[in-house]
Amino acid sequence: MTLSPLTRRRLAVFRANRRGFWSMWIFLVLFVLSLFAEFIANDRPLLIRYDGQFLVPVLQDYSGDRFGPDFLPFEADYTDPDLQAAIRQHGWMIWPLIPYSYGTIVKDLPSPAPSPPTWRNPLGTDDQARDVLARVIYGFRLSVLFGFALTIVSSVVGIAAGAVQGYYGGLTDLLFQRFIEIWSGMPQLYLLIILGSIIAPGFWVLLIFLLLFSWMNLTGVVRAEFLRGRNLDYVRAARALGVSDAGLMLRHILPNAMVATLTFLPFTLSGSVTILASLDFLGFGLPPGSPSLGELVAQGKSNLTAPWLGFTAFFVLGGLLTLLIFAGEAVRDAFDPRRG
Repeated sequence: MTLSPLTRRRLAVFRANRRGFWSMWIFLVLFVLSLFAEFIANDRPLLIRYDGQFLVPVLQDYSGDRFGPDFLPFEADYTDPDLQAAIRQHGWMIWPLIPYSYGTIVKDLPSPAPSPPTWRNPLGTDDQARDVLARVIYGFRLSVLFGFALTIVSSVVGIAAGAVQGYYGGLTDLLFQRFIEIWSGMPQLYLLIILGSIIAPGFWVLLIFLLLFSWMNLTGVVRAEFLRGRNLDYVRAARALGVSDAGLMLRHILPNAMVATLTFLPFTLSGSVTILASLDFLGFGLPPGSPSLGELVAQGKSNLTAPWLGFTAFFVLGGLLTLLIFAGEAVRDAFDPRRG
């Protein structure tokens, strides 16, 4: 595929920003690795060879009596030493690099939980004896996926709202602006507290609730671009040729508006990750037990005698947001027409 001169120029400017370029690659590598968290940190073996058969517990559930009559016909607990001995007696098994999942209770700790970092638990354990490194891997994935989902959906809604405002203008724009002013003044935290007292908050509940307010982030930028673009000569010519309003908005004005919009997306993503961490820290986010970076921050605050919890939360969240901000700056420079 042949790239246009404009696209080549933007890619060259993006690569020239070494800090943002490498931040983007580091973030992508960490995110891709986190997508395979079950194969990196899990309390189930990756592969078992038992009685001449291959079993894949990381992908499929097996009952305990599958490994002998001495075990109950329920989901097998692979952390049970007796079950491990029975498997090794009839075959072998391969464990992930980190033999704990985000909710696994680590047994036989050298000190009461939260225990300090050891070779067995490189980042220590939290106050519920769960491996911090495993929870960081799963929490990183959950935070980024939540941020991506909220950013994409809110951007689509915000761009559509801004496009309608800017293209039609007049009374439509006036009413929309008054609605946004009123809606943006709503107390989000208090509404979330009320919502949490009615239904249990979860991933999708939080996503829908935050979407009700986050769509306004891009509306002003898109509205301004459409107000300017609707009076340009090529738009008037297309309207005179009979092009529909939807065609004018999608094919002629929106591509120009997207240039300004794309520069805000990395910063919107970092803001979405911060919102989820803040809600989890306050106790109004994901259900208890979920792998959450905000919950790790709260544990660091509650366990001042376990500084590894606070340091881990600070460096993970700070590193993630730093990578996103640096990448966002590189994207902004790439779409800046003054950059050569």
